Amino acid sequence: MFEQAVTDFQANMWLYISIPFISGIIGYVTKVVAIQMMFSPMEFVGIKPFLGWQGIVPRKAEKMAMISVDLMTSKLIKPSEIFGRLDPERIAKEIEVPMMAAAEDVVREVAQQYQPGLWEGMPEFARQKIINRVKAESPAVVAAIMQEVKNNTDKYFDIRHMVLTNLMKDKALLNDIFKKVGKQEFKFFSNAGFYFGFGIGLIQMICWLLFKQAWMLPAFGGFVGFFSDWIALQMMFRPQLPTRFMGMTFQGLFLKRQKEVAADYAALISKQLLTPANMMEELFRGAFSDRIMELVHKNVKRLVDEQAGVARPLVVYAVGSQRYIEMKNVVADRILQKMPETMKYVEAYAEDAMDVRNTLVNRMQDLTPQEFEGMLRPAFKEDEWSLIAVGAILGFLVGEAQVHFML
Repeated sequence: MFEQAVTDFQANMWLYISIPFISGIIGYVTKVVAIQMMFSPMEFVGIKPFLGWQGIVPRKAEKMAMISVDLMTSKLIKPSEIFGRLDPERIAKEIEVPMMAAAEDVVREVAQQYQPGLWEGMPEFARQKIINRVKAESPAVVAAIMQEVKNNTDKYFDIRHMVLTNLMKDKALLNDIFKKVGKQEFKFFSNAGFYFGFGIGLIQMICWLLFKQAWMLPAFGGFVGFFSDWIALQMMFRPQLPTRFMGMTFQGLFLKRQKEVAADYAALISKQLLTPANMMEELFRGAFSDRIMELVHKNVKRLVDEQAGVARPLVVYAVGSQRYIEMKNVVADRILQKMPETMKYVEAYAEDAMDVRNTLVNRMQDLTPQEFEGMLRPAFKEDEWSLIAVGAILGFLVGEAQVHFML
């Protein structure tokens, strides 16, 4: 039997040599397919509910986003901490010019609307004096509003709503987070498939050489797809803690890269998610925007009353008490409409002051291995066995094709 096997090998050497390479290719391709299945397609393709596929991360976007925001808010960053680094007076200074311009526009618009005759009949210096008084006080109003937000951040700013809204709105961003965090692990995952497949293929070659049973190639192909997926996943996350064995130290590949991953993750999150622009958007149009509206109305109405000063009774008499109240509401609404655009001038200062990137890096480096694993593991954990099963099926089909090629 041995002599016959040697003769057969010599006669069909290239066919036999191809077996471990094909097995390695099976291992590699099934891993590439598994990675693509995690992220693509963004929307369901096929016939719902069962005949088709949608990437695991986009399909589980809400759950994935919840996992990300839970980790972010419980371990990495607190809104009160980052808003606490802002100086309301500095913010007022940063937006002084655009805020004054906005205040002048509002004064002219409201005066023309409620007392056009009186306003037009005033000398220009008198109109300008009123405008200048309002302009001079506008930055202080902004500072007062931001001081209140700083003192009671959780009342006005919902970081969970902001993060979830942006991640659900942009599923590609959620994909990018997992891809960026796990870039080295995905590369290892694919390459490991080839090496494990090649090793199993050597055993497959020997078995085929000796026994030539038709079931062997598809069985080995399915095993390569299954086992290489499973073992590669284990090597990425296990062991969690550094473990010495035979003089060498082993730890899950993802966990070993904690410092590098922290830098990549922090850069992505601080530039695309926890940005001053997104935070201001959440303040003025987010879950608690009604509270900000109330705060702005309160401060702007106080400003109007203060600027009316001793002439307030005359102003009320001129326009009517009801229209005076209405006028204050209109002024507050106009200021509120202009504030999000005006606050864009503070973004550069806010980014430096909040220092979100360095905060995330430092906190992530302090996470335990169990906590750190939770950053990437959910992308694999969800439907993990379906990925492994697909790898096994693809391996089986390629093995079946090999049978027809070998016989």
